[in-house]
Amino acid sequence: MDSNSDKQESFDFDESRKGKMTLSLALVALISAFGSSFQYGYNVSVINSPAPYMQDFYNQTYIDRKGVPMDKGFQTLLWSLTVSMYPLGGFFGSLMVGPLVNNCGRKGTLLINNLFSIVAALLMGTSEIAKTFEVIILSRVIMGIYAGLASNVVPMFLGEMAPKNLRGAIGVIPQLFITLGILIAQILGLNSLLGNANGWPVLLGLTGIPSVIQLFTLPFFPESPRYLLIQKGNEERARQALQRLRGWDDVDDEIEEMRQEDQSEKEEGQLSVFSLCTFRGLRWQLISIVVMMMGQQLSGVNAVFYYADRIFQSAGVESNNVQYVTVSIGAVNVVMTCLAVFIVESLGRRILLLAGFGLCCGSCAVLTLALNLQNTVSWMSYLSIVCVIIYIIGHAIGASPIPFVMITEMFLQSSRPAAFMVGGSVHWLCNFTVGLVFLYMEAGLGAYSFLIFCAICLITIVYIFFIVPETKNKTFVEINRIMAKRNKVAIQTEKDELMDFYAIPAEQAEKKEISNSEL
Repeated sequence: MDSNSDKQESFDFDESRKGKMTLSLALVALISAFGSSFQYGYNVSVINSPAPYMQDFYNQTYIDRKGVPMDKGFQTLLWSLTVSMYPLGGFFGSLMVGPLVNNCGRKGTLLINNLFSIVAALLMGTSEIAKTFEVIILSRVIMGIYAGLASNVVPMFLGEMAPKNLRGAIGVIPQLFITLGILIAQILGLNSLLGNANGWPVLLGLTGIPSVIQLFTLPFFPESPRYLLIQKGNEERARQALQRLRGWDDVDDEIEEMRQEDQSEKEEGQLSVFSLCTFRGLRWQLISIVVMMMGQQLSGVNAVFYYADRIFQSAGVESNNVQYVTVSIGAVNVVMTCLAVFIVESLGRRILLLAGFGLCCGSCAVLTLALNLQNTVSWMSYLSIVCVIIYIIGHAIGASPIPFVMITEMFLQSSRPAAFMVGGSVHWLCNFTVGLVFLYMEAGLGAYSFLIFCAICLITIVYIFFIVPETKNKTFVEINRIMAKRNKVAIQTEKDELMDFYAIPAEQAEKKEISNSEL
C-alpha cells in the first residue's frame, strides 16, 4: 500500500461527517460579529450625517474660548483629522494583533478590545457637555485602534472555530455585520432621528452598547480550540471547546490534526512579520493577501459613496431626500453581503472574487462614460444610478468579504497572526491613503478618477485568476499543499504535514517524491 496515501488518510477528516451550524457556533459568530465588526461599520459612517452640526460645535467651542470665530482653514484641518484619525488608528490597531492574540488568545483579545470602544463612546457622548472637541478627535483614534483589532481578530477567531465546509460562510459574517453597522448608522443619522444639532452626541455614544453586550456574553463561549491546544498546550480544554462547537463527542480527527500541527509549532515557533516577509514557503500567500487587500480598498468604494449623492441629485432626487437614497444603498450592501454568506460555499471564493471585482471594474468604466455625458444625454444620469448599484453589489459579494476569509485559509497557526497584521495594515493604510488622495484626484480628474479604479480592479482580477487557488471545502493543509507548488517548495512529510513549509530545493523535492512513490 502507498505510504503517502496512508498518511493522507490519517490527516483528512471523515467526508461523511461534515460540520453543521450548531447553536453554540452560531451564537459565538453572532456575538463576536455584533460586538466587534458591527462597530467598525458603524463608525465608518456615523459622522457623515451630523458633520455640519459637529463642525458648528467645533466653531462655537472655539468662540467660547477665544472670543472669535474659528479660521475656515483651521476648521477644515480639524474636521480632516476627525475623519482621517479613524483609519490611522485602524493601522495601529492592526499592528497590535499579533502580540495580543498570541498572549491573550482570540477571545481574550476581543474582550480586552471592548474597553477601547466603551472609553471612546463615553468620551464622544459627553464631548458636548464638556465643551471640548479635542476628545472627539482622540476618541476617533481610539475607535480606530478598536476597529483595527476587531477587523482582524474576529475573522481569525471564527475561521479557526468553523468546520471546513462552513468556514467561508462564517468568515463572511463579520463583513455582513460591518455593512449592517454602516446601515444602522445611516438610519440613526437621518435628520429626523439623531442626525441633528441635539442628537449627534447620542449618535456617537451609542457605539459602546454592542461592546457592553459582548463583554458580558462572550465569556460564556469557548476560546479558539486551535489556540488552546497549539499555543496553550491544553488538549482537554480544546477537546471540550470542539465538542461544544461541533455538537458531538467524537472530535478525534480534528484533535489529531491540531496535535500534529502542535508538534510542528514547537520546532518552528510563532512567525514574526519579518520572518513571514522573508519566508520562501509563504511568498505567494503573502503577495496574494497584499494584492487582494490593496484591490479591496483602492477599487474606488469610497469614491462611489462620495459621488452617490450628486449622482442621485442629477437624476432628479431632491437634496432633502438624498439621505434616504443613501440609506437604500446601504440596504443593498447588507442584502448582497447576506447573499454572499449563503453562496460562498457553493460557488467558492475564486468565483466571488472574480465576479465581484469584475462587476466593480465594468461599472467604474461605464460610470466614467455616464458622468461625462449626463449633461448632454438625459438618460445617462439613470445609467449612473445603475452603475452605482452594480458596483455596490460587486463589492458586497466579493471584494469586501472574501479577502479576510482568504487570510484565515491560506496560513497556518504559526503564521496566521503575522499574516493578519500584514493584511490588516495594508487594508487600513490604503483606506487612509484613499481618504487623503481622493479629493485631490476628484479635483484634478473629475469623473475620470473612476478609470484609475477600473484599472486597479482589472489588475486584481488578472492576479486572482492566475495565482489565487480555490479554497472551498479544503483543510488548511490541502490549501498549503496547493500553494507549495506555486512557491516551489515541498512539505516535510516524515514528521508532519501540517506545518508551514520548509524551503527545499526543487531537485531535492523531486528526489523525495520519487523515493516516496517507490515505497
